Amino acid sequence: MSKAICYPARKVLNGVKFELFTDDEIRQIDLASRDILANYGVQVSDDECVQVFKKGGCEVDEKTRMVKIPSYVVDRALATCPKRFYLYGRDDCHTIEQEWKGRVHYTCFGTGIQVCDYKGPGKFVTRDSTDADLAMIAKVCDWAEGISYFSLPVSARDWAGKGAEDVHEMITSLCNTVKHFQHIDPVAEHVKFYWDMLKAYYGGDEKMAKEKPLMSMLVCPTSPLELSHNAAQTIYQGAKFGIPVNVLSMAMAGGSSPVYLAGTLVTHNCEVLSGIVLSQLGCPGARVWYGSSTTTFDLKRGTAPVGSPELGMISAAVAKLGQYYGLPTYVAGM
Repeated sequence: MSKAICYPARKVLNGVKFELFTDDEIRQIDLASRDILANYGVQVSDDECVQVFKKGGCEVDEKTRMVKIPSYVVDRALATCPKRFYLYGRDDCHTIEQEWKGRVHYTCFGTGIQVCDYKGPGKFVTRDSTDADLAMIAKVCDWAEGISYFSLPVSARDWAGKGAEDVHEMITSLCNTVKHFQHIDPVAEHVKFYWDMLKAYYGGDEKMAKEKPLMSMLVCPTSPLELSHNAAQTIYQGAKFGIPVNVLSMAMAGGSSPVYLAGTLVTHNCEVLSGIVLSQLGCPGARVWYGSSTTTFDLKRGTAPVGSPELGMISAAVAKLGQYYGLPTYVAGM
């Protein structure tokens, strides 16, 4: 497939490196993660996906829904994960590659529930975000050359309680950008609706919708060490329908994971690997990211500071982990 090179993001920071670990140190984190996955496991809060793990060679406790994942199952999953795949826009110019050790790309991130209306110097009014706000932000991101694809930045709160908010957010996003759309707040029960819309774009052609989906999904395990019903089903259905899935942990050091960053990396790694294993058990070759928005927990203020130096260190660390496993990686900003 030929593609014009349109984005500065295809070149920006390409080749910049920050080596946080030696090969031996990254292997130690890998071994600690495999020990936890095989001997302690993760809780999978979805009956169907528990059975998928069981059929895939994992030891399952039906009562507690704890799933122990042997190393050979992890290795088998990693062997079938693609090292490179495309995020399709409406044309070749807005289609980008996601590649192991590939180019750096940028997207917006959310999902916020409020916006500020500017009223003048130092004056603004804060209110709930709406479907119209989402449409406007999509148009701005569509114009911005440095943004490679569009991730859901705010919620359409005016649809809350009235209809399928997440489905409206997808429709509005796809209608207002020609770039690829990543849904950050997917709902497992509505993935079939997303799939129907992708098929509709291609005139009902399931093969085209599966090969060139205009959207992907981001889903978070629940720290520590749980794949919730929504996370598990979103990953599993995404694999079946050919929709790329970003398995992204949001562990918080000192809150939902160990206060020491090395321990948090192990927790994070177990959560992401469990989701990746599920995707490959659902459909070998399914397109997945190794994702992270993991940070620290501010014990004094009870917040997760995403602007902290620790977030940058963790992002550098998990990027290295994703590369170690041969996967395209997605991490929180510097």
